[in-house]
Amino acid sequence: MPDARIERPTDVLVRITSANICGSDLHMYEGRTDFETGRWFGHENLGEVVEVGDGVDKVEVGDYVVLPFNIACGHCKNCERQLTNYCLTAQPDPQMAGAAYGFADMGPYGGGQAELLRVPWGDFNCLRLGEDAEDRQTDYVMLADIFPTGFHATEMAGVKPGDQTVIYGAGPVGLMAALSATIRGASKVMVVDRQPDRLRLAESIGAMAIDDSKVDPVEAVLEQTMGLGADNGCECVGYQAHEPDGQERANLTMNRLVASVRFTGTIGTVGVFVPQDPGASDELAKQGKLAFDFGMFWFKGQRLGTGQAPVKKYNRQLRDLIAAGKAEPSFIVSHELPLDEAPKAYEHFDNRDDGWTKVVLHPAAV
Repeated sequence: MPDARIERPTDVLVRITSANICGSDLHMYEGRTDFETGRWFGHENLGEVVEVGDGVDKVEVGDYVVLPFNIACGHCKNCERQLTNYCLTAQPDPQMAGAAYGFADMGPYGGGQAELLRVPWGDFNCLRLGEDAEDRQTDYVMLADIFPTGFHATEMAGVKPGDQTVIYGAGPVGLMAALSATIRGASKVMVVDRQPDRLRLAESIGAMAIDDSKVDPVEAVLEQTMGLGADNGCECVGYQAHEPDGQERANLTMNRLVASVRFTGTIGTVGVFVPQDPGASDELAKQGKLAFDFGMFWFKGQRLGTGQAPVKKYNRQLRDLIAAGKAEPSFIVSHELPLDEAPKAYEHFDNRDDGWTKVVLHPAAV
C-alpha cells in the first residue's frame, strides 16, 4: 500500500511504533462486518511524529503521541459536548456519526497497522506523552481504545467506591473494565468468562473469576451479593456472545446482566452491537435485533448506557495514572510482534488460543 502522507494543513504524520490487534478487528477479519478491499486495519495506535502540516500549532516533530481510535474534528456539535465518538465532521456519510482509523463504516481513513499513519486534525487528536513513552509503549498504547473503553463502561454503569460490580467478558476490554472498576473503588469485581488464561489475568488484579462453563454465572453473582445482585454491570462481549458449546446467542450477556444486576442498578454496554449481521445464526440477530428481557429490565427499574467510548474524555487522566504508576494496563499483553507476523497473530487471536490475550504489533521494528 502507498505510505500515508500529509494531505491537509492540519494533518500530523506519525511513524507507528506500536499498534494493537483489537477484538473488534476480528469482526472485519472474519467477514462479519463490511470492510472494503484495499484498506487496512489498525485503530489502536502510538508512535513518533515525523511531519506536521502548516496548520499544526501544538504537536511537534519528535513527540511521542497516542491516537484515540475516534477521529474527531473538535468543533462540531458533538465534539463540543465531549462526544468525540460521534463526530459529525469526520464521518462523510450524513446519515452516520463517528469515524475511526481502519474501521468499517467509520470513514475512509487508513489504519495504523502500517509504518505511517495520517492523523487528521492533529492538534486535537494527538495526546502527547512524556519522556517515558518509548519505554512504556505497551502501557500507553492502551489509551488509544481499550483502557478508555473499559473505563467508559464503568462510567456508564456508575461504578462508585464500595460498589459490587459484575463484568461479562474477560477479553482485553473486559479486563480494562475490571481494572477501571478497581481504580474507581469497587469493593468486589466479578468477571465472567470461560477462557482460563483470561480469568487468570482477572484474578491477577484482584477480581473474582466466574467460569460460566462450570457454573451458572447469574447464580454465582447472586451468591456473592447476598441474593441482591450486583450494584452495576458492564457488557464487554457484544453481538457474537455465545454459549460454552459455541452456539451464538446475541442476547446472552445482555439478559444475564439484567438478571445479575440488582433492582435500580445500572448497566454499561461497550461490547460491539451492529444494526445488521447477515452472518448471524438467527433471524432477529441478522437484523441487528435482540430478544431482550425488557419486561424484567423495566420491572427492576434498571438503567442502561450504550455506545463507543469518547476516548478523549478519559485519555488524559488515564495517561496520568499510568505515568504515576497507579495503573499498568500492559498486564494483558501476551505477545509483541513485528508487523510481518500479523497474519499469524490474527489467526491465534481469532481462535482464542490459550495465552493469546493481547497482541501489540511494532511496525517500526527491524
